[in-house]
Amino acid sequence: MEISGIFSALIIGLVIGALGRLVIPGKQDLKIWVTLLIGVVAALLGTLVASVIGVADTRGIDWIELALQVGLAAAGVAVISGASARRKS
Repeated sequence: MEISGIFSALIIGLVIGALGRLVIPGKQDLKIWVTLLIGVVAALLGTLVASVIGVADTRGIDWIELALQVGLAAAGVAVISGASARRKS
């Protein structure tokens, strides 16, 4: 993977992670690197799932793939923020 690929993966991961945090109501006490990590993992898993169900390569914007990625990021944010909240109390 080239530097440009790594850089774009980080930017996409940050955007997907931020969108995932916006979907979850309330305040999440997550650090930016955790959001980035959740976003990158969700983006990769969302692309994999979209490929498996056959919607990864469509004309224009891949809305289904994006919805999968954001949904997975929201689930990841919910799980991680819930786990960290239980650990603090």
